[in-house]
Amino acid sequence: MNRIVSALVPAIFALAVAIASAQPEARALVLHDGSLLPVQSYEVSGSVVIFTNLDGELQSLPTSAVDLEATEVVNERSAAVAEAVPPESSNGAVAPESSNGAVGREHSSALTETVAPASAGTIVGPPPPVAPEVINRDSHGGATVRAIRVSEPPSLDGVLDEALYRNTPPISGFIQQEPLAGELATEQTEVWVSFDERNVYVAARCYDSRPQDMVANELRRDNFGIFLNDNFAVVLDTFYDRRNGVWFYTNPLGALSDGQITDERDTNRDWNTVWNVRTGRFDGGWTVEMAIPFKSLRYRTGVASPLWGINFRRVVRGKNEWSYLTPIDPSFGFQGMIKLSQAGTLVGMEPPARTINLEVKPYVKSGLRTDLGADEPFSNDLEADVGVDAKYGLTRGLVLDMTYNTDFAEVEDDEQQVNLTRFNLFFPEKRDFFLEGQGIFAFGGRRSGRFDSEAGDTPIMFFSRRIGLSSEGVVPTRAGGRLTGRAGKYTVGALAMQTEALTASAIPTTNFGVVRLKRDILRRSNVGVIATHRSPDVDDVSSNSLVGVDANFAFFRNLNISAYYATTRSPESTGNDQSYRGWFSYASDRYGAELEHLVVGEDFNPEVGFLRRSDIVKNKATLRFSPRATRWSAIRKLTYEGSFDHVDDGLGLLSTRDMQLTFGTEFNSGDRLDVNYFNSIEGLREPFEISDGVILPVGEYEFQFMRYSYNLGPQRRVSGGINFQHGGFFDGDRIELGYNGRVEVTPRLSVEPGISFNWVDLVEGSFQTQLVRTRVNYTHTPRTSVSALVQYNSSNDTFSSNVRFRWEYQPGSDLFVVYSDVRDRELFGFAQVANRAILVKFTRLFRF
Repeated sequence: MNRIVSALVPAIFALAVAIASAQPEARALVLHDGSLLPVQSYEVSGSVVIFTNLDGELQSLPTSAVDLEATEVVNERSAAVAEAVPPESSNGAVAPESSNGAVGREHSSALTETVAPASAGTIVGPPPPVAPEVINRDSHGGATVRAIRVSEPPSLDGVLDEALYRNTPPISGFIQQEPLAGELATEQTEVWVSFDERNVYVAARCYDSRPQDMVANELRRDNFGIFLNDNFAVVLDTFYDRRNGVWFYTNPLGALSDGQITDERDTNRDWNTVWNVRTGRFDGGWTVEMAIPFKSLRYRTGVASPLWGINFRRVVRGKNEWSYLTPIDPSFGFQGMIKLSQAGTLVGMEPPARTINLEVKPYVKSGLRTDLGADEPFSNDLEADVGVDAKYGLTRGLVLDMTYNTDFAEVEDDEQQVNLTRFNLFFPEKRDFFLEGQGIFAFGGRRSGRFDSEAGDTPIMFFSRRIGLSSEGVVPTRAGGRLTGRAGKYTVGALAMQTEALTASAIPTTNFGVVRLKRDILRRSNVGVIATHRSPDVDDVSSNSLVGVDANFAFFRNLNISAYYATTRSPESTGNDQSYRGWFSYASDRYGAELEHLVVGEDFNPEVGFLRRSDIVKNKATLRFSPRATRWSAIRKLTYEGSFDHVDDGLGLLSTRDMQLTFGTEFNSGDRLDVNYFNSIEGLREPFEISDGVILPVGEYEFQFMRYSYNLGPQRRVSGGINFQHGGFFDGDRIELGYNGRVEVTPRLSVEPGISFNWVDLVEGSFQTQLVRTRVNYTHTPRTSVSALVQYNSSNDTFSSNVRFRWEYQPGSDLFVVYSDVRDRELFGFAQVANRAILVKFTRLFRF
């Protein structure tokens, strides 16, 4: 690798080591319940103990809450250990024992306890339940639950017949989020949390008085359809920072879905780890048994009795009822599960100490390729390749991923889009290597991932599709590394990748580097910095770099403020290369408001990011009123919303102005109706070719139109969204008709049709666009599936198809068979194959 990557990688490692090793001096207060509260310093003043916590904040406790005698003993032991441990021990050597072997062990234990994180001894919520009870609630519905150690692992069969479930009381009393927030769930759920030396076990008995209305028709791993079914979920905050975590959920068919939560804002459903689940049915509902290996989790070590955050969610689609272990504000909607600050506390967990924590996943790939549109056309060329990915836990919070000869042959094709704007199209990331940990790299309140359908005007500072993908197609990735995770109050993300040169396309060997660092402040806020660099050659002739700083504040439950400032540097840049944004949002269940001010300079150019439009000054305001409908049994909620969006260019000339009024109706059935009125102005400063031969001249165009949409609830065999638009469009008219949905044939077989038709009539000419796609899915088991995606796009006159077979023959190890082709009528005059590939890929996961 060239000098950029060579310099970046050691800097990344040095940063991680420095952060991970920056621990405060080991001192602690011993509380009367036996827990330890680590502090930097403390003193007794009258009836209170004044102390400085590990964040440097001055706090106090009444002396009645602190065992002062035990506190003195523990800190004397820690000081003795610090004096006894030689300097060499800081890099891994063990402190010597005394001559009889006892004193050294005793001191070592005392030191381990006193360096426990603050969260390890401070419960946010009610005190722990007293055995044999497993749950204790406070007057607000907050919950502290207890995990049970088992000597024999439960049989993972979905049948809750072990002694654990007969002799241990369940965790219950779920509380509604919808439709009646704060009330007990009408369909109750009983949960047990247990563990042994290898796994965490979560079991649930989900009662259902109307099992005939149960929705269970999705088996594909991580598919959003699992969430649209009846489902049960658990979320774990293993560092008890009440802002980051992981979730696991399933439906009555036993489908698997897992994901990451970052800062209570960003979610990554493409994070995958090794775990297992089995479900079952009984006369009054269904059951769940999950087994989550400790090796699949990141958590604090060196803590005798750590605290974890935990919450459970149950969704009953037949009633459209959502309930949780703890009260969740209805304004959070389906994101209630990620609000870890509202979650309960899990005590009694005894995770194993740190092990090697190494995963190695090699692959072997072979296939045939055809490309008749290449500069040198070829047909049925045989290819074969090998590569490897590795994951190593530097600590229980920091993970290093390395990849060599990275391959993404199994990734499904992009869904085609029709572009009737003058701005760049956004295609979400689908490659697993880049999706894991993506929330860490989010900046300024913006993120990018598989499920982001629109980019918006706010720049995305790091957009991983810039690596290994170009207008010329796929660019092979030679090697790279990524460091992600947490170290105390810091969140670290760093990535370095190198792609191959493509001589035929004049694409040189290119290096990419990204560093992201965030520091937690207050309860749920953070400040951070980001830096990116792209260097296409050794001499850095066309290099590009970006640096930025951002702050994200969350106050109360519903108030969020974020801001950023960023600047880019490119050799050809001569103008304004800065961007900054301020954003305010208040989003309660009944009222909402949003304000935004965004500036993007004319030469702001994040080449490792995504920029929809530059040279703009944008101001936006939105107001919402969403009353609950109590008079009509069929209607749950009404929404009245108005927004004003004004965009000028750098010279102060109007570029875009949108006024929008929305009326929405949410039905108790899960259906939703929206009616939108738009009044728009588009200012063109240069001619715009909107379709072949149809060119709009320079000028300002004012027009208005209506849009209607109806979304069918997921409990229906035919679901999805229908939309219809009609009215003005630039200097003419436009009619649009679209449908994106799902048709359930059987619980294992489904069809997902999608259509978008546009009829546009302008002064400069008339044209039509047609986009048709169909995805067919057959899932034999949660780990074996076949999907086929067929698309036609009239904009480029191409047909494409993609067929993908996946067999996860053991957790984490896969066999893929993929067929894809593109038929291009523009290139050949009829629907002849332009390129085609059939590939077989085999992976094997080794865990140490």
